Amino acid sequence: MLTPDFREELRLAFDDDRDADAFLLRLDRYWPDLTAALGTVYPDALADLERTLATRMVMSYHERPVDLKRLDHARLLQGDWLQHPSTTGYVAYTDRFAGTLKGVHEHLDYLSDLGVTYLHLMPLLKPRPGENDGGYAVMDYRAVRGDLGTMQDLAALTRALRERGISLCLDLVLNHVAREHSWAQKARSGNRKYRQYFHLYADRTVPDQYEQTLPEVFPDFAPGNFTWDDDAQSWVWTTFNAYQWDLNWANPDVFVEFCDILMYLANRGVEIFRLDAIAFLWKRLGTDCQNQPEVHAITQALRAVMRIVAPAVAFKAEAIVAPHQLIHYLGRGEHYGKVSDLAYHNSLMVQIWSSLASRDVTLLERALAHFPEKPATTTWATYLRCHDDIGWAIADADALAVGLSGDGHRRFLSDFYSGEFPGTFARGLVFQHNPRTGDRRVSGSAASLAGLERALEDGDAREMHLSLARLRLGHAVVLGFGGVPLLYMGDELAMLNDYSFQDVPEHAADNRWVHRPRMDWARAQRRADLGTPEGRMYTALAHLLRARRSLPQLHAGVESRVRHNPNPHVLILTREHPVGRLVQVYNFSEAPQTLDARVFEPYGWPVAVDRITGLRLPLGADEVEIAPYAHLWLTAP
Repeated sequence: MLTPDFREELRLAFDDDRDADAFLLRLDRYWPDLTAALGTVYPDALADLERTLATRMVMSYHERPVDLKRLDHARLLQGDWLQHPSTTGYVAYTDRFAGTLKGVHEHLDYLSDLGVTYLHLMPLLKPRPGENDGGYAVMDYRAVRGDLGTMQDLAALTRALRERGISLCLDLVLNHVAREHSWAQKARSGNRKYRQYFHLYADRTVPDQYEQTLPEVFPDFAPGNFTWDDDAQSWVWTTFNAYQWDLNWANPDVFVEFCDILMYLANRGVEIFRLDAIAFLWKRLGTDCQNQPEVHAITQALRAVMRIVAPAVAFKAEAIVAPHQLIHYLGRGEHYGKVSDLAYHNSLMVQIWSSLASRDVTLLERALAHFPEKPATTTWATYLRCHDDIGWAIADADALAVGLSGDGHRRFLSDFYSGEFPGTFARGLVFQHNPRTGDRRVSGSAASLAGLERALEDGDAREMHLSLARLRLGHAVVLGFGGVPLLYMGDELAMLNDYSFQDVPEHAADNRWVHRPRMDWARAQRRADLGTPEGRMYTALAHLLRARRSLPQLHAGVESRVRHNPNPHVLILTREHPVGRLVQVYNFSEAPQTLDARVFEPYGWPVAVDRITGLRLPLGADEVEIAPYAHLWLTAP
C-alpha cells in the first residue's frame, strides 16, 4: 500500500526535487493500476511485491538517461503519438537488412526517405546457439546476439534513431526462455528457487491431463507440449520447441524478473516492446491455456511499471487470436485502455489475401463489420505480410453467414496460395500441415503470393502488371485502414521468395525462411527506375505514404467502418473525422467494376477528389466505373 510514510521514503531517495516530483506524480497516477492487477494475480505476495517493485523502479529511474526522460515528458504531452497518420513502421531482421547494428546506421537515410518512424528489428537479444526459432529462444535478455553487436551498439543505434524521429521496437519473449538461459540452467542443476520458474513434472500424470485440451503449435517438428529433460529429471512444459521452456507466471519472482528486464532495455532506448506469445502466459487445466484472464492483469501491471519509470514506452501485443479474444489485449472492462497500446490486426491481413484469391469482398465485409471496436487510445498494427506464416484465421460463423464453409474456404486458401489450386497466381509453401485438424498454413513473400514470381518466370507482362496492382491494392488497404502500418522488409521493393534457406541447416526445416530474404541493396538502388518491378512498387508505395501523411482522417483514434454495396468485388470503408469524411473504395478484381452512384448519395457529393491521385471523380451519373484493382481515398473537393 502506498502509505504517506512509504511515499516520503521514496521521495528521500531523490536528490533532485524535479525528478522526485516527476516520479511521484506518475507513481500516484499508476500505482492503483499496478496494485489492482497484482492483487488479482498475486494476492498472497502483494505487500512484498509493492516494496520490491517500488525500490527497483526508483533505481531504474535514476539510471534513465536525460534525453530519455525528456522523451518521457514529450510522450505524456502527446499521448496519441502512435496514432498519427505520419506513423509508419518497418520490420526487418538486423542481419538480413544490414549485417549488424552498426550496419543499420549506414542505411538510416533509406528508412528516412521512405518515411519510417517506427523500426522493428526482429529478435536480436542473445539466443541459444544453433536452432533458436528465429531468435525467439532467448538465452540472455541483457545481451545482444554476438554477430550483430553489443548492448552499447544497441544504445548507440537507438540514439541515432531518436535523432531522426524513429522509435525502435524490440521483441520481448515472455512465455519462454531457451533451455540454456541461466534460470533454466539453475533449474536443471536442482536449484529449488529456479525450478519454480518453470513447469516441471516428475511423471506424465499432469502433462497428460493438460494435453487433452492443448493444441499443437508446431505439429511437424515439435509435436506435443511437454519434453522430458534428463538433467532436470522432469517433464518440462515446452509449447513451441523442446529447447524453449515455458515460464511459470504464477510465480511472482518471474514477474519481478521481467519488470527488471523491461526497465533495463527501456533505459537502452527501446521505445516499443512486442510482447511475444503473450496469449500463452497463464496455464489453466481444462483449457487451451491461451487468453486466460490473468494474462491481461499481468500486462496491466507491467504497463503500469513502465508508465511510472519510462512512459515513452509502448506495448504491442503479439496475440494472433480470434477477434472476440484479441480485443482484450487492447483492454476490455476493468482493463480498458490499460494493457497494450497496439495489437496486430491479423484478421485484416488474412481477409485481404482471402479477397484477392476469391475476387470477392463479402467475407471481408462481414469480418470487419463484426470486429469489436478498440479503445480510442489504442492502435491497430496493420500489415500485408510479416515474418511469420499465414494461418487462415477464417471464423466459421463469418463464413457461414455469407454462405461458405469455414473449413472449405480455409482449404481453398491453402491450396490457392501454395500454388496447388488451378489457375492460381500465387507461389507459396505449405507450413505445418496438421492432418488431425486440417490446418495448412502458408509461407511466402508478398510479391510471390501476389503472382510476381510466376509472372516473371513466364515472361508474362500482363500478369506482372496485375501482380504489382494486387500489391498496391493490398498496401492501400493496410495504409488506409487506420493504425500503424507495418512494412515488412523488401515488400517495398517487391522482393520474391528466397529458396536458399534450404541450404542452411538451421533453417532448412522451417520454410518461413523463404520470405525472410537478405535485403537486396542492388535492387534498392533501382527503386527510382520505373522500368523495373522494384521501381514501380517502391514509387507507388512511397506515393501512398505521402498521401496518407496528408490525411487527418487516418488518425488511428477514428474507426474504419464498412459501407455495404451490391457489388461483391468492391470494398467501401468510411472514416468519420471532424475535418470531414474519408471514403475508401477498393476493387479486388482484375476486371473493371461499376458502382451504383446511389452508394454516394448520403454524402451529398456531386464530385469527389481522390486524395491518392488528386483526380476528381464525378458522381452525378447512374454508375461509377472503378478500374481493375483500383484504390481510391475520396473526400469532398
